Amino acid sequence: MTRAGEQLTVPAADFTSYYGRPILKAPVWKHDIAGYLFTGGLAAGGALIGAGAQLTGRPALRQVGRWTALGGISASAYLLVHDLGRPGRFHHMLRVVKLTSPMSVGTWILTAFGPAAGVAAVAELAPRLPEHGVLGLARRLAPTVGDVAGLASAVTAPALATYTGVLLADTAVPAWHEAYPFLPFVFGGSALAAATGVGLIAAPATQTAPLRRLAAVAATVKYLGGRRMERLGLPGEPYRQGRSGRLVRAGDVLLGVGTVAALFSRRSRVLSAVAGAALVASSVATRFGVFEAGRVSARDPKYTVVPQRARRDGTQGRPPAEKGT
Repeated sequence: MTRAGEQLTVPAADFTSYYGRPILKAPVWKHDIAGYLFTGGLAAGGALIGAGAQLTGRPALRQVGRWTALGGISASAYLLVHDLGRPGRFHHMLRVVKLTSPMSVGTWILTAFGPAAGVAAVAELAPRLPEHGVLGLARRLAPTVGDVAGLASAVTAPALATYTGVLLADTAVPAWHEAYPFLPFVFGGSALAAATGVGLIAAPATQTAPLRRLAAVAATVKYLGGRRMERLGLPGEPYRQGRSGRLVRAGDVLLGVGTVAALFSRRSRVLSAVAGAALVASSVATRFGVFEAGRVSARDPKYTVVPQRARRDGTQGRPPAEKGT
């Protein structure tokens, strides 16, 4: 027998922890890694632009692309080592090659890209060397060596631009893991946008015509990937709400402004600089927004529990309240 008003079923559990502990351990990465995501993409985009300028006879744009690649990869390596805490830890990761580990593959991508980008950039200093003696020989050889190194860095650049998306998606963090089909496209488009922005700011207007078209390509790739990522249902909520959502939206708005300004900047140096600044800022906002969205989804148990229950119950990601509707 039951007493009047007595509840016959156990109340639905509000799953907030696992015996007082978080369900997921939030990423221990600090904002060094968000900066690492941005600078690595910037370096990759710079290498691609430098190689394209090399093949199409645009020496000033080639120089900007190569120096962007070197600056980006140098900053990226510093931020990664700083986050690791001890430089030796990066060296230790080179002891093995593990193709199933995005971190291991990424370490080797950085190792292959960095020296090639460095040689290509330093080769741009050749005209400042004396014309005679050993340095004169170096001056004559530098263009050829720089061209080979520039193309070599461009070969590894697509992997450098996108592997960080694979790295994040390989974790258990819901907002990152569920976005695994789209994060590489978002990061690839963002990388091209950032490097295009630097080129629009630093290169002569007479050599930036390809960058205006490249801005449109980068925006298309990033926008399509981003829209799919934000429509993931509950795991995509951090990309739409809160501080992380505001950063992602800011990245989209800045990307649109930068792309439109780039298309109309043919005769205006000021508009070209505005377009470049907007594209770089868009990439920064996107990387930090994605990084913050992952941390948000790891801290809140609903992003882990609700999709798991939905998959178990065959409700295709709908919250429990929608069952049977």
